[in-house]
Amino acid sequence: MNIPKRRSNTKNPYVLEEQVGFILRQVTQRHTLIFAARMSEDLTPTQFSALVKLHAAGPVSQNLLGRQTAMDAATIKGVIDRLVARGYVEAQLDPQDSRLRLLMLTSLGRHAVERALPVGEAITRETLAPLGARERATLLRLLRRLC
Repeated sequence: MNIPKRRSNTKNPYVLEEQVGFILRQVTQRHTLIFAARMSEDLTPTQFSALVKLHAAGPVSQNLLGRQTAMDAATIKGVIDRLVARGYVEAQLDPQDSRLRLLMLTSLGRHAVERALPVGEAITRETLAPLGARERATLLRLLRRLC
């Protein structure tokens, strides 16, 4: 997806292809294509993120899971509803606070995420493959600073 660069001139100093948002969108599109081609279990990136966090953290509230995965309330609700429908996640009321809904992996969900984790690592490697080791570390460090 290399778009030819056009240098700015005094009439039009704004060159789209040189803007960070444009470049990040291209990188995101590339990563999304790699993810869709490789991810097992027919998971979307948001579903994969939710399953990975539930696998690592154990039962958590939907609100906390949304914050941990950088999803707003509406998005995490839709993601969890789909994972519940697939039998990967179950929800129970928190015995200590009935206002909270605790989410946890089912055994089916645990097996799915355990199969998907190595694929996720391979997707990251493929996305970053054009870069050397130092470049990968630098890119990730700089991107974290932008968050």
